[in-house]
Amino acid sequence: MTDTRKEKDFLGEREIPGDAYWGIQTLRAVENFPISGLRPHPEFIRSMALIKKAAAQENAASGRLGPKTAEAIVRAAEEVIAGKLADQFVVDVFQAGAGTSFHMNMNEVLANRAAEILGGSRGDHSLVHPNDHVNMSQSTNDVFPTAMRLAALALLRRLFPALEELAAALEIKAKEFSGVVKSGRTHLQDATPLTLGAEFGAYAATVRRCLRHLRGSADHLCELGIGGTAVGSGALAHPGYREAVVKRLSEFVNINLSPSEDTYEAMQSCAPFAMVSGGLRTLALELIRIANDLRLLSSGPRTGLAEIKLPAVQPGSSIMPGKVNPVMAEALDMVCFQVIGNDQAVALAVQAGQLELNVMMPVINFNLLFSLEILRNGVRVFTERAVRGIRADPESCRRYALASAGLATLLRPILGYDRAAELANEAERTGVSVAELAVARGLVSREQIDELIDTNRRKS
Repeated sequence: MTDTRKEKDFLGEREIPGDAYWGIQTLRAVENFPISGLRPHPEFIRSMALIKKAAAQENAASGRLGPKTAEAIVRAAEEVIAGKLADQFVVDVFQAGAGTSFHMNMNEVLANRAAEILGGSRGDHSLVHPNDHVNMSQSTNDVFPTAMRLAALALLRRLFPALEELAAALEIKAKEFSGVVKSGRTHLQDATPLTLGAEFGAYAATVRRCLRHLRGSADHLCELGIGGTAVGSGALAHPGYREAVVKRLSEFVNINLSPSEDTYEAMQSCAPFAMVSGGLRTLALELIRIANDLRLLSSGPRTGLAEIKLPAVQPGSSIMPGKVNPVMAEALDMVCFQVIGNDQAVALAVQAGQLELNVMMPVINFNLLFSLEILRNGVRVFTERAVRGIRADPESCRRYALASAGLATLLRPILGYDRAAELANEAERTGVSVAELAVARGLVSREQIDELIDTNRRKS
């Protein structure tokens, strides 16, 4: 193979590396957008190749595309779907509006590989043309958002099991800690006792609620605007193309997909991506809260709450010997901060569409898929390396429960609000617990204190 080859578009002629499957339009994009060095997510590359495969098959079935050309395109697409030619997708994620640059990167790679399959050479567009053949019945404006939907659905499928595992791990801990009495805390101040199991059960319920919300928002991604071509009118796509391609894609990904009810709306609105990203933001906010609670509950080990112990997974300090930090919770926090920032970028891009198209789809796509990827990985390692190994310190928990000013609340039915408040104030002044003061004054017995705590534990 020669070192270079010449390719021409309506802007002129350029030299292309001889071993490249991409062509002149990709070269121009690489030159125009040396921005981040970031490349499209592998699942997005795969999703777009699935669309190209389905389109080639349907164009052949309708008689618009020759069977040999179609078969070559399908074979090339299947290689990309299998993860081959990954190094040929070289366009930066920050690129031309609507994703035309990456779309043409895909069209050129498939055209050149298909030409090879037919016995030709790379750059021989007389055999397979990136626009006329690979892109037949398509536009960037319907292909790119359809690929976004398929990729997001695929990554959601990977996130859901990770969230199920986290919820299940928290539920296991809730049962394990169901008999561990501790002091409640509201406003970070003493409150009535509960069990450590009740706290962990609430964390599990939160994760499951977020999971339900995400599953609901994912349903909106199943409506595809493919076949709308440039503006939603379906220009250059034959009758029946939309339904046939959606049916093929449904079979490819094993998801019940459907054509969008209004292809014009599908071109204009990116709201489904905002819904999913918003669900990820809500999940991130709740995960931050849970991770930070675990950091507080494990603080110490001698000068903090120390009600639980997180697994020691690595040394925590370069200067302090023996120090162990809650690194898995810290890492999850950082992942979630990034997801929240990504959602803000998605929100700004979603509202930035004009008239028949939102050209900001590439930045929506990058941030949404990035969030899905890091959340899945962050949740998975947090579950495995933190939650599953959490141990309770029942003695520390009960000591706090007995020392808590929140016991005054449990004594209220016996002593009345005012008398109980006096005990709480005296406990604060003297440093003697409410329980000890009440027993010392003969207001209640030690057995009654224990019974009050245990009764409250059973309720929680």
